[in-house]
Amino acid sequence: MSDAVLTDELWSRLEPLIPVRQRRYRYPGRARTSDRAALEGILFAARTGVSWNALPTAAFGASGATCWRRLKEWHEAGVWQQLHELILAELRAAGRLDLSAAIVDSSHLRALKGGKHTGPSPVDRGKLGSKHHVITDAAGIPLAVTLTGGNRNDVTQLLPLIDAIPQVRGVRGRPRKRPRRIYADRGYDHDKYRRLVRARGITPHIAHRGAGHGSGLGKHRWYVERTIAWLHAFKKLRLRTERRADIHQALISLACSVICLRQLILN
Repeated sequence: MSDAVLTDELWSRLEPLIPVRQRRYRYPGRARTSDRAALEGILFAARTGVSWNALPTAAFGASGATCWRRLKEWHEAGVWQQLHELILAELRAAGRLDLSAAIVDSSHLRALKGGKHTGPSPVDRGKLGSKHHVITDAAGIPLAVTLTGGNRNDVTQLLPLIDAIPQVRGVRGRPRKRPRRIYADRGYDHDKYRRLVRARGITPHIAHRGAGHGSGLGKHRWYVERTIAWLHAFKKLRLRTERRADIHQALISLACSVICLRQLILN
């Protein structure tokens, strides 16, 4: 599928979620750049990793500064999260979301400019970094992604990740939020957290430290590893160049929506 078709599908879902701005009549000022042009500029920057100042204004009809402000504005209004939840509901309605199980994992990324939610990375010689903590459904569709400093232990983010799963609608009845099982690697091995996960009615399948390979969890966990690779295909998420954590989180939500939309349309 071409990027143009994907952008059309994304825009048709995003446009109704954008808050309506009141028109100023007495001092209208310059005409506001179209939201569609801003979306195309934001997508281009997210995919290529180009700095906002270097965004080709002539190609999209929106400057990099405008795209950055619109990204922030929509994040503060909750638009990106609503978009992600809307597409998740469409996937569930189409029978394409498997909430019987969830898979968790994390990945490190270097934080070139510092900012909130950064810390010395233990896998990058103590250089400043951040972590993406990812939870997906049983087939690797991203349900939630959170951002922390690079020095945060994975297991401490297990419960916040479970809590971050939105209530997914799409079929008649109560929205679905909790999976029945959760799969994780040795980084989440802790008896305390196993008990806390079971207390929420979820069965944990977590590899034990020191145990030999061949536990069989790999046939479940590879989906989340693939999803992390999809996230990092957006070059602005491969390296953290945004000092502001909210801007980076907005890009994460946008990337999750694009990944979910691809799964809905392509398959």
